[in-house]
Amino acid sequence: MALDLCLLAIALVALSGVPGLCLDRDGRWGEQIAAGLMVLGAVTGLAAAAAGLAGPPSPVGDFSWPAAGDSLVGLDALSAFFLVPVFLMGALGAVYGLGYWSQSRHPRNGRALRLFWGLLVAGLGLLVIGRHAMAFLLGWEVMALAAFFLVSTEDHRRESRRAGWVYLVSTHVATLALFALFSLWRWGTGSYALQPVAPGVVSMGALNALFLLGLVAFGLKAGMMPLHFWLPSAHANAPSHVSAMLSGVVLKMGIYGLLRLLPLLPSPPAAWGGVILLLGGISGLLGVVFAIGQHDLKRLLAYHSVENIGIILMGLGLAMLGRSAGRPEWVVLGLAGCLLHVWNHFLFKALLFLGAGAVVHGAGTREIDQLGGLARTMPWTAGMFLVGALAICGLPPLNGFVSELFVYLGLFGTGSGPHGSMAVLAVPVLAAIGALALACFVKAYGAVFLGSPRTRKAARAHEAPPAMQVPMAVLAACCALIGLAPVLVAPILDRVIAGWMPATWPAGPRLETLVPLGAISALSSVLAALVVLGAGLMALGTRPSLALPRQVTWDCGYALPTSRMQYTASSFAQMIVALFAWVLRPRAHQPVVQGAFPAPAQMYSHVDDAVLDRLLVPTGRNARQWLRRFHWFQQGLTQHYVLYILIAVILVLGTMIPFVELFARLFAL
Repeated sequence: MALDLCLLAIALVALSGVPGLCLDRDGRWGEQIAAGLMVLGAVTGLAAAAAGLAGPPSPVGDFSWPAAGDSLVGLDALSAFFLVPVFLMGALGAVYGLGYWSQSRHPRNGRALRLFWGLLVAGLGLLVIGRHAMAFLLGWEVMALAAFFLVSTEDHRRESRRAGWVYLVSTHVATLALFALFSLWRWGTGSYALQPVAPGVVSMGALNALFLLGLVAFGLKAGMMPLHFWLPSAHANAPSHVSAMLSGVVLKMGIYGLLRLLPLLPSPPAAWGGVILLLGGISGLLGVVFAIGQHDLKRLLAYHSVENIGIILMGLGLAMLGRSAGRPEWVVLGLAGCLLHVWNHFLFKALLFLGAGAVVHGAGTREIDQLGGLARTMPWTAGMFLVGALAICGLPPLNGFVSELFVYLGLFGTGSGPHGSMAVLAVPVLAAIGALALACFVKAYGAVFLGSPRTRKAARAHEAPPAMQVPMAVLAACCALIGLAPVLVAPILDRVIAGWMPATWPAGPRLETLVPLGAISALSSVLAALVVLGAGLMALGTRPSLALPRQVTWDCGYALPTSRMQYTASSFAQMIVALFAWVLRPRAHQPVVQGAFPAPAQMYSHVDDAVLDRLLVPTGRNARQWLRRFHWFQQGLTQHYVLYILIAVILVLGTMIPFVELFARLFAL
C-alpha cells in the first residue's frame, strides 16, 4: 500500500506543471493548478513515507520491462526517510513560487519553471525508491535534466547560462561514473539488482573500485570538496526556491546514494571510513572558510551547503569505521548524526534560501554590502532568517545542535586504537567548523538586517507576501520542534539504522541509551523560555511610555553619522579572510586617491573558487589554445577531407599486414 501511494504521488507531481502549458502565460490559473497538484501529490507522498517509516518494508514492485528483467522499485525505511524532504520541499516550494515567481511577473519562463519543478520532484522520488540500476539511473537522469532547466530558468542572463552549463557537465560526469559502477556491479554480481553482495563473490580489488566510483559519482552530486565546483554558481543564479531544493534535497541524493551502496558491499576496510571522514573534514572546514569570503548572499549560503555536507560525511565516516571495527555504538551515533543532519540541513538551509529569496524580492539585490537595516522594513523575514542562522550554527535550542551533538559524542566515544585515533582527530575540525560558521552568520545577518540601509534599494525594501511567509514559518517550526523534542525523531532514526546495519550483526543499542535525549529537551526548553522571556521584555521596553530616549552610539566626533560609517561584510570578515589567505587567495582592488579633489573610488575584493576558477577554467583555456594548432587541418576543402579518409583507410589496411613475420623473415635471411 505504501509503495502504491508513493507511485501515485510521483505521477501527480510529474503531471503538476502540464495543465499550465495549455493556459495563458501570464494567467494565474496555471500556477494555481500546478501548486494544487503538487501539494496533493506531496501529501500523498508524505503519507507513503510515514507508512514506510512505521511499518515493515514494502515488497519490491515487479514491472514488465525487458530492459531491466528484475524488480524495479521498493520502499524501505531509508527510502521513506529521504522521501520526507523530497515531498515536503516540493509542496513548500510550489506555494512559495506563487509569490516569488508568479507568472504575471515572469510570463517568459513561469510555466517552464513549474513544469520542471514537478519533473524534478518526480525524478527524486523515483531515484529514492529505485531497487534496480535501470530505475535508479532513470530517476537520476530525470532529476539531473530537470535541475539543469531550473538552474537555467533566467537563460537570458549570461551568469545563469554559464551556471547551467557547468552543472550539466558535472552531473553527467557523475552519470558516466554511475554507468561504470553499475557495469562493474553487473560483471561482479551477475545482476543489475541492488541487493547485498555475499562475502567472497566479488574480489577486494573490485570492491575498492566500486567504492571509488560511488565516491566520485555521489560526491559530485553531494558537492563534496573538491567535487563541489558546480555548486556555488548554480545555487546563486537559480531562483531562490530552486536553490532551496538544490541545497536541501538534490545534494542529499549523493548522500542517499552512498547510504544505499555501502551496506551492499561486504567487509568494508577501515580505509573506506577514514577516506569519507577525511573528505568530510576537508569539505566542512574549507566550505565555511570560502563562505566567509563571499559578498553574494546566496553564494555564501551555497558554500555553507558544502560545509554541512562535510558534517554529514563525518557522521557517515564514523559509522563506516564502526562497521569495520565491529562497534555498533559508533555506527548508531555516526549514522544518527548523519541522517538527522540530512533532515536538519534540509530544514534550516531551505529556510535560509527562502529568506534570501525574500530579500531579493524585497530589496532587488543579493549583494550583502548593498543591503543593511532590513529588519525594520522586513521584520518577518529577519526573524525567520535568524532562526535559520542560529540552527545552521549548531546553537541550542534548535535542530542543528542535536545532530552535531550526535556526531560529537560518537567521535569522542571512539577512544584510542587504530580506528579510534583516526576519528578523534576530527573533533577539533568539527569545533572549528562551528566557530567559523558562527562568525560567518554574524557577518551575514548583521550586514543584511542590522545597521542602516547602505543603498536606496535597501531603504525601499518591502516585506514578502504571505505565500512566501508561510513556507518559511513551516520550516522554522520544524527546526524548533526537532531542537526542543529530539525524542520524537529517535524512533525513526533507530528504524533506519537497524535496516542499514549488516543482517549478521546483533541488534545495536537504541539511540536513547547513548544520548540523554530527555536532558537535551529539558535544557532546550528552559533556554527557549528564557529567549522568549527576554524578547518579551525587550518588546515591552520599546513601548513609547516606557522607552528611554534614543541616542546614536558614540560617533568619534562626527556630528551626522551616515550609513557609510558602519562595518561592511567585507571589513567584518577581513581578519578571518587574511588568516586563511593561503587557501582563499583573495583578489583586492585598492583605490588610489590623488589630488586635492579626488574622484570617487571604492575598494572591493573577490574570492575565486579553488577548483573551478583556479584549476578547471585555466586548464580548459590552455587546452583550447593548444588544440588550435590543429585548426589548419580544417580548411573547408573537400579534397583535403577526401585525402584524410584515404590516409585513414591506408592506415587501417596497414594494420592487416603481418609486419612482425615480414621482419622476422628479413632478419632470418
